[in-house]
Formats: sequence, structure tokens, C-alpha cells
Amino acid sequence: MGAASVRAGARLVEVALCSFSVTCLQVMRRFLLLYATQQGQAKAIAEEICEQAVVHGFSADLHCISESDKYDLKTETAPLVVVVSTTGTGDPPDTARKFVKEIQNQTLPVDFFAHLRYGLLGLGDSEYTYFCNGGKIIDKRLQELGARHFYDTGHADDCVGLELVVEPWIAGLWAALRKHFRSSRGQEEISGALPVASPASSRTDLVKSELLHIESQVELLRFDDSGRKDSEVLKQNAVNSNQSSVLIEDFESSLTRSVPPLSQASLNIPALPPEYLQVHLQESLGQEESQASVTSADPIFQVPISKAVQLTTNDAIKTTLLVELDISNTDFSYQPGDAFSVICPNSDSEVQSLLQRLQLEDKREHCILLKVKADTKKKGAALPQHIPAGCSLQFIFTWCLEIRAIPKKAFLRALVDYTSDSAEKRRLQELCSKQGAADYSRFVRDACACLLDLLLAFPSCQPPLSLLLVQNLSVYLCSSSLFHPGKLHFVFNIVEFLSTATTEVLRKGVCTGWLALLVASVLQPNIHASHEDSGKALAPKISISPRTTNSFHLPDDPSIPIIMVGPGTGIAPFIGFLQHREKLQEQHPDGNFGAMWLFFGCRHKDRDYLFRKELRHFLKHGILTHLKVSFSRDAPVGEEEAPAKYVQDNIQLHGQQVARILLQENGHIYVCGDAKNMAKDVHDALVEIISKEVGVEKLEAMKTLATLKEEKRYLQDIWS
Repeated sequence: MGAASVRAGARLVEVALCSFSVTCLQVMRRFLLLYATQQGQAKAIAEEICEQAVVHGFSADLHCISESDKYDLKTETAPLVVVVSTTGTGDPPDTARKFVKEIQNQTLPVDFFAHLRYGLLGLGDSEYTYFCNGGKIIDKRLQELGARHFYDTGHADDCVGLELVVEPWIAGLWAALRKHFRSSRGQEEISGALPVASPASSRTDLVKSELLHIESQVELLRFDDSGRKDSEVLKQNAVNSNQSSVLIEDFESSLTRSVPPLSQASLNIPALPPEYLQVHLQESLGQEESQASVTSADPIFQVPISKAVQLTTNDAIKTTLLVELDISNTDFSYQPGDAFSVICPNSDSEVQSLLQRLQLEDKREHCILLKVKADTKKKGAALPQHIPAGCSLQFIFTWCLEIRAIPKKAFLRALVDYTSDSAEKRRLQELCSKQGAADYSRFVRDACACLLDLLLAFPSCQPPLSLLLVQNLSVYLCSSSLFHPGKLHFVFNIVEFLSTATTEVLRKGVCTGWLALLVASVLQPNIHASHEDSGKALAPKISISPRTTNSFHLPDDPSIPIIMVGPGTGIAPFIGFLQHREKLQEQHPDGNFGAMWLFFGCRHKDRDYLFRKELRHFLKHGILTHLKVSFSRDAPVGEEEAPAKYVQDNIQLHGQQVARILLQENGHIYVCGDAKNMAKDVHDALVEIISKEVGVEKLEAMKTLATLKEEKRYLQDIWS
């Protein structure tokens, strides 16, 4: 079939669909689709489910779980599908906080949701101790209130790739929904087949059945620049792969090249999400732009940097900096343990390279004007909130797009339709396909590939601006601690990592690399650090936004003993805890104050022992009652070092005291730092301690720790 006849055929199908659009709606089955999101992942997945629902003959009623005025689970008769992310230390996202509080009401009867049938998809990261706990909390409570599954719960792991669970979970959802409607209503399967009543009705049923099949095929109908369908491209590429397989068998696969069997496989690729943005570029009127133009759901404060100190020596494996912000002229308020976002720009050189690659360098000063397409099929389409109105292309690329983010499969799928070279198109199809999951993990996810890497690797790909502007706003969390009124301190390591997408490139973290460069002119070595201003010119202002954790705080009762575990930069919030306690003891010299234990660890005593001077001060004045330090790369010498390599080893050495504080004295334990290894190892150490000291099996010890967490006495602020 030639290109012209393919297009004609497509038009004929569209006419047929229009003719039967009313009939198609009659066989739809409605389900309620809720999402609870923190950074947008759960929302994006829910929107994908909503878009796929039409193809499978369903109608999804999509809402954020916080929009309680738009749905009512007490009277809901349709099946419920929920997508829930996890945030913080295993909590549901902020958007679900009100919902969770309502369903946790202990006065609700056990059959409150007995009428409800649901399926739940939880999102999480297995590097964190409480994997997918946001979804698990809601899942458990719904069942306690009588709700029952019509589809098994899925737990997607961002550590290895959400898509490994998300894609098959969504694929299996449609059969589960068909089974639910068939069994609960005693009606036909969702294919559209009705009970036989007459030859006329049978013919109508057949038309409906064929209609749904045609609709599902048209949903996948796309054209490349030559007018061929995706399916034809796949077939032709498979033939080409077969013909040239002998030539490439001896080559290794890479980002741009595959080898058999993938290069010869028939591919299952996801459907293309509907476009919904119209983008126009207009010559700039010369208006001034600044960080203040960045939009956020939370208030943004522009504050100057008043001091910067390098806490580690030059020969330390990691470089750690302390930055002080002057917040005296703002109403930014916080308490020790709170967190905040630093809004940082993308690298100038990377932005320029991206503009050049997109052939937009001569239009970088043009303003971007956005509109939602009038004929879009995307439900609830709206302008992206992270794109401020009237700003230039250069500003948007610098401040509003996360151009270093690892591209998702859905994004790769969208790039396929803007790639003209057939070999490049085929490789992008492979990377976003079910069959190419291993290659995606190896060459995109694990290699830390970013948008620019992909565009350089696939030169015939020319994506429109509308595709790039739907990426999320990039914000970066830093732990904060209270040192002095009007000042805000935070500590960070300068992140460095190896990107191997095309060639090996050592890159600095977007935020930490930018901050390090920004404070270079005022940076002091640790030996000269003081609490006085340096007298040098202040570095430029930066934009910050509060992000309160709501739980990683000192107990209201200062007599409660606490245990702090914070190796490396994880010590930062505990310096704030100790400063706060020191002030309280000065104000109440006769007060009753509980013990404060700190387990700190680093590699070398003389290179990266952070806040050594301050900790000795707290210990000397009785603020810090027990300081246990371990150095993983040093041989144990001196009185301060315990014969332990890591913080978890030190915790076990003092297991009896730790168990007494947590189980007999109603104490709290705080863990801050690396999620991948340290937090898990500390958790395992606590399980062993409780098991040994109480004389119970490890499963019972784990339940005890789970109870401590529910009581907000085992708190974590961890990151991967």
C-alpha cells in the first residue's frame, strides 16, 4: 500500500469512527481514577492510564486524591484505581495527607468501604527502608474499612525503573476491569457483545466489537516523514536488521546500536500520549528577567549568601561545603530539622549546546507563548505551571526545565515520531519497548543519559518545543539547621558522577556544582571559619523555598532522650538540634533535659570530620551526652574512636543502651544520610539489637520498629 492510499485509509477510518461515536460511548464502563503525587510521577502514570482507558472501552474519571469535592468514596459504585507515590521517610505525598487523615479516623465502622472494589499501584524506591509505604498505608486502611481488591496491588521501584512494574500492571488492569464488570453486574464482557436478542441486534453488536478493535488500531496509527505507518517502519526495519545482522553480530550494543535478538525482534511500544500544547515564539520586548520569575506552589525567597566554608581538607575524597544565607530581611521561618529547596539554574554551557542542537540559538531571546490546543484529546489539559508567562526561551531552558533528568520511556516514545532516520527511529523504538527494557536500563538509566545526550546520539531527531516544555521544575533539597537568628546554614557534598551515555564524562551535580562555583569567591577554609562575617563582598542572591518535613523535629518534651545517627553530611540537622537544645538549657538552667546521643561517621579523622570543633563544645558543656565516632578508612587510635568501622557497628556496640532508650524510656531515634546502604544497615542493626535484648524473633523486632515509626519515634531524613 502506498503512502497516498495509507492516508486515504486513515481518513476513511476517521469518518467511520465519527459515525459511530455515540454508539461507542454506550459500551464504555466508568471507573474512578485517583492519584496522590509529590513530584508528578503518580500523576503522569494516572494520566497514561486515563488515555489508554478509551482504547480499551473504558471511561476514567480522573482526579487528584486531594480534590475531595469531585468524588465521594462513601457512595462510589464504580471500581476505584489509585496511583500513590511515597515521600519523605515512607509517608504518603502531601496531596494525600488530608485523605489519609480522614480514613485513619478510628470511629469509622469496619464496613465503611465494604461496597468499594479497588486496585492500587504504589510507587517507591527500594533504596529507602519503607519501600512504597505511601501506597501500603492507604492499601492497608482501605481493607481495614471493608474495601476489597478487584486487582492485585503493584509496587513499582524507581531504583531499578518504575516501568518494569508500571507497564505490565497497566496492561493487566483492563482484563481485571472486564472481569469486575462482568461478575459484579452480571453483564457482558467489555468487548461490546450483548445478549443475543435478534439478528439485527447481533449485527449491531458485531459493529461495536469491530469498532473498538479499529479504534485501538487507529490509536497506534502514526506517520513518519515519508508517510509510512509505524507498523510498516517496524517491519521494514526488522527486514533491514535481518539483512545486516551478519555485519553487526561482532559489535557490542550501545545507546545507538542494538544486536540480535533485540535488533530482529517485533516490538511492543507504548501508545503516543496526545499532544496538548501550542508553542509560539515572539520577539522579546526587552523586559528584565530574574530568578524571581520562577514559579512554585510554595513561597520563594531571594536571599544573599553571607558565608561559605569548606569543611573538608583538599585531599578528602568528597568536598563538603557549608553555606550561610542571610534571611534577616525575610519572613522565612523554620525550626531545626526542616528542609528547603534551592532553585538553581542549569549549566550555561549545556543550555547553549541544547539550543544549538535544536537550531534555536538565534531565537533564545524570544518570548514563549503557550496555549492549550483546542482539539486536544488529553483530559484536563492545562498549561504547565512551572513555565512563567512571557519569559524568554533562554530563561526557560536555564531555570524551568530539568534538562539533566534521565528521560522516561514515554519521552523516548514521543521522540520516535520526530526522528527521520529509519535506523535511529528503530533504536528509539527499541529503547522504549517492552523488549528493550534491559537496553533502556543499561544505556539510558544506568548511564545517566540526559536530553542532550539523546539528541546528540540521534541527530535526525528534531523534537518540537511543546514536547520539551512539559518536563517538571527542577528543585533540590538541602537539610537546614538553625545556628543564629537571621541566618540559615546548610551543608552539602559537591556531587560528581560518571556519565557513560555516549562517551565517559565526569559531571558535577546540577545544584551542588552551581553552588560551588557561586561561592568560590567567598569560600573560606575550615581553619579560618568563624561565626563573624568575612568582610568580603557577598555572593549573588539565591532563591529558596521552604519544605517542612512536619516530623523530623525534636520532641516537644525536652526530657525525652534522643539518639541521632548522621554520618557525613547527615550530621547537618543534628547540629541544629544541639544548638536548639543549648539555647533551651541556657534559658532553663534547672530544666529536665533528656540524654542526647550522636553516632557520627566519616572516612578520615583528619580530612572529613565535619563540625569536630562544635561537637567537642557540645560534649564539654553537657549538651551532647554521648558522642560515638567511627572512621571507616583510619586505624582506630586515640580515645575518641570506638573499635567500629561504621555507625551501625557503633550502634551495635552500645545496643543495650540503645534498646533501653527506645523501649523503656520512650526515646526517639533520628537517622539522616545515605538511604542506599547506611539507612538499611542501621535498620538491620536495630532489628538485631531488639531481637537480642528483648529475646524475640527478628520478625517481632521488625514489628516493634514499625510501631516506633508509626508513633513518630523512629524518624528518617534520607536520600539516595
